[in-house]
Amino acid sequence: MTPLLLLEFVALAALWGASFLFMRLGAAEFGPVPTAGLRVGIAALCLLPMFLKAAVWADFRARWRPILLVGLLNSGLPFLLFSFAVLHIPTGVSAILNATVPLTGALVAWLWLKDRPGGSRILGLVIGFVGVTLLVLGKSGVDARGATSAQGSVMSLVAMGACLLATLCYGIAASFTKRYLSGVDPLASASGSQIGAALALALPMAWLWPSQPVSAGAWTAVVALAVLCTSIAYILYFHLIERAGPAKALTVTFLIPVFALVYGAVFLGEMVSAWMVGCGLVIVCGTALSTGLVKVRALERQAP
Repeated sequence: MTPLLLLEFVALAALWGASFLFMRLGAAEFGPVPTAGLRVGIAALCLLPMFLKAAVWADFRARWRPILLVGLLNSGLPFLLFSFAVLHIPTGVSAILNATVPLTGALVAWLWLKDRPGGSRILGLVIGFVGVTLLVLGKSGVDARGATSAQGSVMSLVAMGACLLATLCYGIAASFTKRYLSGVDPLASASGSQIGAALALALPMAWLWPSQPVSAGAWTAVVALAVLCTSIAYILYFHLIERAGPAKALTVTFLIPVFALVYGAVFLGEMVSAWMVGCGLVIVCGTALSTGLVKVRALERQAP
């Protein structure tokens, strides 16, 4: 990577890592549904100028139905699930679980598209899900403030389940995109998907809008979440894919939990335990293998 691309890479990881902090600050007052709805709605408005490009608008018009559906799978539902989760578990744990997206993506592609992974990638899936299991077992009784209780145990399990369901949505969206949106301009998918997510969440957001006034800080967090962590982050991500290739762009997944853990510790006073870091490293190793970024040659030779 050139120095400029490396700077964009780190900036993207920093922005996506900050999304967990902003979701926590916004959802604490807005609630999960309005937070997710505002995020995709504002992001959709920010990305509308992308349709001024003739190629982007033409691709959207030709494939608008699947693009809007991808918005629900790739933005609406995951953003809602994570907005709920960060209210009940530390933001760093949410970010670590988010790092399993390539794992679930590989698993969905295997089951749906029959994209059977080789020996190294199968080992990566196993290692990654072992890491997730260890993280869940170690954090199941800890709430977002680091306290332990029976109620916290139940809610933290539900919240971690929500995170994993969100990553499953991402995995399904990736395979859906590969099957039905191949060749579509990425900016058409990014912009149109935010519109689809905004339309899906509009009525639930209005129904669950908070009855109490919301502070300026919560509004600032949600706007930053939409503009910085969604609109600008999408543009950076697709620019990295274009310039550095999808394999290198995908490695941003490894850095996101690092930033999220730091933000959570500095701004929210969250505890960062050795167990969390260790499980995160196990998940990252599994992700590297499952995506093919790292291969074990002996296993590749033995793969059918």
